[in-house]
Amino acid sequence: MLEVIIETLVDTLKLLPFLLIAYFVMEYIEHKMSDKTKNVIKKSGKFGPLFGGFLGIFPQCGFSAMAANLYAGRIITLGTLIAIFLSTSDEMLPILISEAAPLDVIIKILVVKLIIGIIAGFIIDLIFRKKENAQKDTIGEICEHDHCHCDEDGILKSTLKHTISIFFYILIISFILNTIIHIIGEENLSKLMLNTPILGPMIASLIGLIPNCASSVILTELFLENVISSATMISGLLVGAGVGILILFRVNKNLKENIKIVTILYLIGVISGSLLQLIAF
Repeated sequence: MLEVIIETLVDTLKLLPFLLIAYFVMEYIEHKMSDKTKNVIKKSGKFGPLFGGFLGIFPQCGFSAMAANLYAGRIITLGTLIAIFLSTSDEMLPILISEAAPLDVIIKILVVKLIIGIIAGFIIDLIFRKKENAQKDTIGEICEHDHCHCDEDGILKSTLKHTISIFFYILIISFILNTIIHIIGEENLSKLMLNTPILGPMIASLIGLIPNCASSVILTELFLENVISSATMISGLLVGAGVGILILFRVNKNLKENIKIVTILYLIGVISGSLLQLIAF
């Protein structure tokens, strides 16, 4: 259990810089920028999925955490959020490098995730843009939900309030998840994996939904041990967004929308993995 506690603390502390940046940006826009400037930022988001896709491939789940907060404040679009979630690599890249996986295999996996993330992001923005523009969620509304009276504080004080609140939320949930995984055992989770068409990606995508770095570790290790194919691994890694989904459910108060986002991620993971299996990726 000591190992679980240490791992939980280390993983959560890694997120602090990203949480601080996300909330500082949101607070600054809310306090300092005019409505006209805010609209310009939101409209420029039509290129968001492109930048979000490239941002997500960095091996750090902090970007997905930051994206969830920015989306809750309607600073980035749904397509940008999905692009970051899909392309984020979490622990996959460090593990592949440390295990001396072939460079061409690593590049191929990253490029596929990047392309799927960008394409899906643009399609989703095209479909949901009008509905999204009608929504009025802001950092101010988030403050009202949390009853933190941030409008009475300065930018730095309110940034710290939100960051500390989310930090302890992640810490508690992550500890619970890590404890459950520790009790069940990663080997037992890996036994669920099947390399069969459709069923393999479906199970891998379910594992990817675990809002924890453990899911990407399990999937990558199974791939390196030739238990699952690269297509099956990618289906799970597309869905896995680290603690991004966890934070989304905490900061975005629209439960139906959160469930819709998770469903979209899951379907993209399953469909992409199944198609990649068919072409023997």
